[in-house]
Amino acid sequence: MHIDEACVTCIINQSLKVADAIEADDALRTTLSTTVTQMSKDFSFELSPPEVASDVYEKMAILAQKEDLYGEVKELSTKKALSFIPFLKEKLHNSQEKLLIATKIAVAGNVIDLAAAVEFDLDEELEKIFHTEFSHNDFAQLQKELQKAKRVVVLGDNVGEHIFDYLFIQTLQKLYPQISMSYMVRGNPIINDVTMKEAKEAGFDKLCELVDSGVNTPGFTYTRANSYAQELFDKADIIISKGMGNYECLSPSHRSNICFLLKVKCEVVASSLGANVGDIICKINEFKS
Repeated sequence: MHIDEACVTCIINQSLKVADAIEADDALRTTLSTTVTQMSKDFSFELSPPEVASDVYEKMAILAQKEDLYGEVKELSTKKALSFIPFLKEKLHNSQEKLLIATKIAVAGNVIDLAAAVEFDLDEELEKIFHTEFSHNDFAQLQKELQKAKRVVVLGDNVGEHIFDYLFIQTLQKLYPQISMSYMVRGNPIINDVTMKEAKEAGFDKLCELVDSGVNTPGFTYTRANSYAQELFDKADIIISKGMGNYECLSPSHRSNICFLLKVKCEVVASSLGANVGDIICKINEFKS
């Protein structure tokens, strides 16, 4: 996906969110806002929103003299997500449709998105997610592919959400023990996306293969990934792509069998998917048997 005018406005507005997150004084708040606004005049409409955002966030980090702009917020998101784990484990234990419940849990976590134009409440989302249908529903295809898959790569998205991804991968391993699982994270702090730091703290390195993709964008930009991440991406039987940033970077992609799991949080992505803001999506691109 390429950016459009709505994306430009959204990215500019993110400078205000950053200012709030780091408790910037008035001078820094103004500097962040005016700098991003000035940068927006040169945004390339040949790039995806995450590619454009990576340059913006790198600049804001320099101005704020802070490597991880959302470091403190990410810690709070993790703690909140962890508080739901006992309830979600019980939900899984009591369900006869464990894959569906685990998939819904993984999607529910996707509401933890600090770059979204529209924000959703995690508590409210978990109340209704199990009774909400996917507006684009390729779940049956996902289930079929998992039954025969040998290697699956999950592309992580946001911190907090990654706690639910852990439960999702754990469930996949129990249901499909033949699968070799890899969890791929960002190469450096960008917005509130999960990196090696948060993934290791959550124990992913003991759960499955944990991979630093090398990308500096809030989405898996294949051309910016390291060679090992590219190889894994190309050879996996199926890619499970979490969140809007990964969707934006991988629509289109050079490969098929990418299952996009996300909550729609902006009109641009909604239009691309033929969906509405607030919908949940389980979509496999150009399904290949």
